[in-house]
Amino acid sequence: MAVVTALRERPRGRVEIELDGAPWRLVSADVVVRAGLAVGRSLDRETARSLGRELRRSRALGAAARALHHRDLSRRGLEERLARHGAPPGARGDALAALERAGLVDDGRFATARAQALAARGYGDAAIRFDLDREGVPAEIAAEAVTVLEPEAERARRLAVGRGACARTARWLSARGFSATSVEDAVAGFAEET
Repeated sequence: MAVVTALRERPRGRVEIELDGAPWRLVSADVVVRAGLAVGRSLDRETARSLGRELRRSRALGAAARALHHRDLSRRGLEERLARHGAPPGARGDALAALERAGLVDDGRFATARAQALAARGYGDAAIRFDLDREGVPAEIAAEAVTVLEPEAERARRLAVGRGACARTARWLSARGFSATSVEDAVAGFAEET
């Protein structure tokens, strides 16, 4: 059975593990700590399993953090990314739980920000709900995010004012996910004023 003979600190938070006097692996320091490695400890089956588990967890957490560096994601969206990255289910769950505890993954915050961005780009409530569903946001959180937006009828009216009240604008608003009532009110209300 191999014995850990040295743990050497390396740049960027890495540790080189030496087994029986020969370099073996370079891993992150948190993996060494969580696996309970120490100089003089034998690398028995249980310790090797623990080290493997911690390596998978660390890889999943690193992949999740890199994905979140580019843009905010829903929990399900991030879980799907980790699955495509090859992270096993246990490591995915651990990484997501850690990120949720840290406040980096929050479906409510994600849904609110996404809904506001889509509304600002001229989308109606149906299109926003559809997008949030596609992103993996639970229906009740998506509904709550849509309720805090400016009313759909007001958004449709403002867009109709900018584009002009005509059948083409009505079709455009409908294609952007506005309800038939909002479209009719926006186009008719604008036409009455002119």
